[in-house]
Amino acid sequence: MEGNQAHVAVVGGGISGLAAAWHLKRSAGERVKVTVLEGSPRIGGKLYATEVAGVSLDAGAEAMLARRPEGKELARAVGLGDDLMDPGAASPAIYSRGALRPLPKGQVMGVPADLAELAKSGILSPAGLLRVPLDQILPATLVRTDVSVAAYIRARMGGEVLDRLIEPLLGGVYAGRSDLLSLEATMPRVAAAARAERSLLTAARDILRDTPKDAGPVFTTLRGGMGALPEAVAKASGADIRTGVTVRELHRTETGWRLVTGPVPRPETVEADAVIVAVPAPAASRLLKTEVPGAAAELARIEYASMAVVALAYPADAFPAPPGHSGYLVPPVEKRAVKAVTFSSVKWPHLSRDLVLLRCSIGRVGEEHLLQREDAELVSMAMAEMSEVMGVRGLPADTRVTRWGGALPQYHVGHLDRVARVHAAVSGQPALAVCGAAYDGLGIPACLATARTAASRILDHLSRLGESEA
Repeated sequence: MEGNQAHVAVVGGGISGLAAAWHLKRSAGERVKVTVLEGSPRIGGKLYATEVAGVSLDAGAEAMLARRPEGKELARAVGLGDDLMDPGAASPAIYSRGALRPLPKGQVMGVPADLAELAKSGILSPAGLLRVPLDQILPATLVRTDVSVAAYIRARMGGEVLDRLIEPLLGGVYAGRSDLLSLEATMPRVAAAARAERSLLTAARDILRDTPKDAGPVFTTLRGGMGALPEAVAKASGADIRTGVTVRELHRTETGWRLVTGPVPRPETVEADAVIVAVPAPAASRLLKTEVPGAAAELARIEYASMAVVALAYPADAFPAPPGHSGYLVPPVEKRAVKAVTFSSVKWPHLSRDLVLLRCSIGRVGEEHLLQREDAELVSMAMAEMSEVMGVRGLPADTRVTRWGGALPQYHVGHLDRVARVHAAVSGQPALAVCGAAYDGLGIPACLATARTAASRILDHLSRLGESEA
């Protein structure tokens, strides 16, 4: 410490690291100096907006859950409360069996609770629809340990519900595969029901019954896109933000930590009393390998998926009719290159112009070959999707391709136990904490919750340290 001021280094300038810095300064004020070290040329990580046809449009995450408090609370705290925007009334669809079909009402992450609504949607074939109610008479599927989403859903409701409802919804979040993804980590309410209820259909109905009916919109965004949040948080944190600084090594010292940065021939060091590691799991694993090998080994096992977001801006008259949905998801069984489409100017009315703004997501686990194509080819794929599904004619007024290599952590079976082991190993190291999307949820509020927990751990340590030196 310098005088009574502690120095905390935050490795990673994504929203988790920036939020951790903000929590540190808000709670400790001038008693702590915070330095954020970000390896890339900009802060914000997966929150990033650029202009498309003169409109600021997110290239990464374009919304956050409104029914968790962390995101909206932080936006208000950093001066963006008036910029919070609700979605429009349009609902999403699923491209299934050759047509866009409305996502049925009465479902929990794709698990149907209302058979009439499911039948009306037309997403499943008649045979697939008849299989669903057998869930109510089949023997219980005992779930005593974590299992894959596919194993449980297929056993209860059959393959079509899994392939045409669960897969596209999970794919939209994780870009992963249901036969690998953890039921406990990705669908916790369904997992809890699996331990208590024999029927998944009954469990889904119970979950919906217990969900508040007046909870408001599920999602929210910011007027300038979610990409506006990082800069606001960074400014409000008062932290020293350094971009283009990659931390290559992390070593414990007698008084805290030494971070090694800079090129190998000319290394530089940063001394800190405490460190928060807020980078993706592979980078965190490399940093912790020497001092916390147990955590490093577990983090190294977390795999990541890559994807690309292709934004298109079309004249409104390019569409034979205005899009009737906020967007649509595409099941892998449809074997289409585009896995999801968001009609941004429909979903978010504040973006509405004379143009139709949309985003196409390309790439899931196992589809890396698609992302090896040139930007122009990805744009062509997105345009072909619009032509075939929406009847769009003509060329877009503007396009943008953003690639997210290794962007989405995969919560495979056993993920929660793996994360618990990481936290246990890190907790044995004073003045060290971790946070980010690799741990307790990919959404922005979940990342912010891990940032707050990490900051609290460091503040507790510094408080005890101060008391011992007094």
